[in-house]
Amino acid sequence: MLKFYFHPGPNPMKVALFLAETGLPFELVPVDTLKGEQHTAEFKAINPNAKTPAIDDNGVRVFDSNAILLYLAEKTGQLLGKAEDRGELLSWLMFIATGLGPFSGQSVHFRHHAPEKIAYATNRYLREAQRHYEVLNDHLASREYLVGDEYTIADVSAWGWIDKATVVLGEEGLAPYPNLQRWFDSVSARPAIETARNFGKDVAFKGEFDDEAKRAFFPQNFPKA
Repeated sequence: MLKFYFHPGPNPMKVALFLAETGLPFELVPVDTLKGEQHTAEFKAINPNAKTPAIDDNGVRVFDSNAILLYLAEKTGQLLGKAEDRGELLSWLMFIATGLGPFSGQSVHFRHHAPEKIAYATNRYLREAQRHYEVLNDHLASREYLVGDEYTIADVSAWGWIDKATVVLGEEGLAPYPNLQRWFDSVSARPAIETARNFGKDVAFKGEFDDEAKRAFFPQNFPKA
């Protein structure tokens, strides 16, 4: 059976939503990243980059959320969109993987977790996150979904980070991006969203972002033992 290595963050939630949408059977394998479980030899055999999500599909390992989405969509034939929209699908998946996700993550880091406040870095990553939101907002001005005329893994992938808009951008969240807000509300109304949000609810993940969690999340900020 498919093993899904999970912690409830933006990138794992993309895969959770795909699994909820498709009903693909899987075994949830919790990885408590605030406790540093992503750095164990056992997990790094699944993802040498020591991050969630990852999957083990009967001996085939796949890591990085968008790689997993593409792999599972191709395997199952679900949420891939139309063949003629393949270029658009790949383009938006890469836009999310190389732009929206990383800049959002860095915006969160420098706004909320950096040990010292660096105005340049805070502004740089916030403005880049906002720029990516603007690209999506403009793209969605006259369309319901990101690719073609149907819901695809591009929407699933974007939802994972857009769901955290207030953490990434501040309290105004999606207010400056009405087209993106409309899209987000539409996706969030899907029954699979609630199912995905309940994945791992019975797992006692560490919640406090204390020194142990900081060392687990940002090992590069601390001297090697």
